[in-house]
Amino acid sequence: MRDPAWLRTLPLLIEHQRVRTTPVKSETSATAQRLTFDDGSSLFAKFAENGRPGFLAAEAGGLRWLREASDAVVEVLYADDEMLVEPWLEPGQPSPGHARELGRQIAAVHAAGAERYGAPWTGYIGETFMDNTESDSTWAEWYAARRIEPYLGPSRDNGALDSSDVAAIEALAARLPGLAGPAEPPARTHGDLWWGNVHWTAERAWMIDPAAHGGHRETDLANLRLWGGVPHFESILAGYQEVSPLAAGWEERVGLHQMFPLLVHTTLFGRPYRAQLMGIVSHFTKLSY
Repeated sequence: MRDPAWLRTLPLLIEHQRVRTTPVKSETSATAQRLTFDDGSSLFAKFAENGRPGFLAAEAGGLRWLREASDAVVEVLYADDEMLVEPWLEPGQPSPGHARELGRQIAAVHAAGAERYGAPWTGYIGETFMDNTESDSTWAEWYAARRIEPYLGPSRDNGALDSSDVAAIEALAARLPGLAGPAEPPARTHGDLWWGNVHWTAERAWMIDPAAHGGHRETDLANLRLWGGVPHFESILAGYQEVSPLAAGWEERVGLHQMFPLLVHTTLFGRPYRAQLMGIVSHFTKLSY
C-alpha cells in the first residue's frame, strides 16, 4: 500500500504521464481509470468531469463513513475535488460463501447507525441530485419528502410520468406511515446498493460507489433485488439474518423501497422505467389497510 504522503503527489504524476492509465467502465459520468506503476502495482481512480460541486467529496465521505463499520467497504486512499483514488481490486467470480459474508458485513454497516435520516453532505446518486436534508421525523415522512417528492416534477416534465401517475404516487406517499412496518432507528445505509455496486474478487465481495446516508436498512436489501438481482442474493440474505434479523413483513415492503431508485431512473432516463414503477404503485394502491 502506498503511503498517504506519496498519494498526495498523484495529480502531478498523472499530469506528467508518470503512470500508465487504462480506461475502466464506470456507471457515472466520472471517468474511471486503472493506474499502473513501474513496479506493476495498480490503483483505481475516478476523475470528475461534469463540474458537479462536491460529487467526489460526497462519495469519498460516504465510503469513509461506511468503512468505519466494515472493511468490506472499499478504502479511500486519496480524494480531492477532481480525483478519488482507491485500491485496485482484481475482479473475480461471485460465490455463495463470499455472498454470505457480504450479508454479515451489510448488517454490521446498518447496525452502526446514523444520528438521523439523511446526511450532513450534499447527496448524489448516479448522475443526479439526492436530497440529504436531515430529519428527526419518521422514516416514512422523510422518505416521502426526500426520496419521492423531489423526483416527481422532473419525471413529469421529461415525459416519464403522466400527471395521473404523479397523483397516484403522491397518494401512496401519504399512506407510507401505515405501510412502512415497525419503527426502527436510522441505519447507516449504502444508499445505492444495486448489483452493479457489489464488486466481487477472489477474496471477497466489496461495497463500492455509495450514496451513503441515514436511512432504512430494508432499502439496501431491496435494491440488491433490482434489475435481475445480485448473484447469490439468498446467501447474502442468510448472512444478514444471522447478524440482524429483519422485521416481519419485510418482503412485502420491498417495492416501497424500490420506488426511490426507479424514480431516479425515470428522472434520468425517462419513460422506459415507468411500467416497473407504476406496477409497484398499483400493487400498494390496491391493498387495504
